[in-house]
Amino acid sequence: MKFPSATRLCVLGKVSAAEMLSAVRQIMDSLKLAINDDKTRCLRCPEEALEFLGYRIGRNYRPQGGGAYIGTKPSKASVQSICRKISAQTAAKYGLVSSEDMVRRLNRMLSGWANYYHLGQVNPAYAAVDAHTTKRLRQWLCRKHKVKIGKYARYPSERLWGHYGLIRLEPMTKGLPWAKT
Repeated sequence: MKFPSATRLCVLGKVSAAEMLSAVRQIMDSLKLAINDDKTRCLRCPEEALEFLGYRIGRNYRPQGGGAYIGTKPSKASVQSICRKISAQTAAKYGLVSSEDMVRRLNRMLSGWANYYHLGQVNPAYAAVDAHTTKRLRQWLCRKHKVKIGKYARYPSERLWGHYGLIRLEPMTKGLPWAKT
């Protein structure tokens, strides 16, 4: 039986790293699975943050200064990745696409990304993605309609969200528990 080479495993516990690693090796040996020693590492959480499956697991701080806790949030790489995809989607070569189709494409990308990254402290990541999306859609609309002056007056964020129907990620967090890890 062949397993995918991209299988990932993260083990957290309170015993020493050597004990945990030997226990994992025993389990993996009994399953006849190999451990890639180049990709295996031991670290102390929360002193060192761990990036795993697009999330950063480590020490987070409460926004109102209530202290620190160990939790998750979308990694910077995952936020940069969705922003690159949004930039590619709103490139000049898509100038002939209708505004409704462009917003529909962006909404599908945003909702899919937000459905995956909804655990932990997501507000800063959602705000960054929202800001990037509104900026790129505004630029795309200005290129499409050849607007050079008054970009914010002609395409304010409220119009992009209301008239065009671009979804906002940041208000989606109001109904979520603050830390769901």
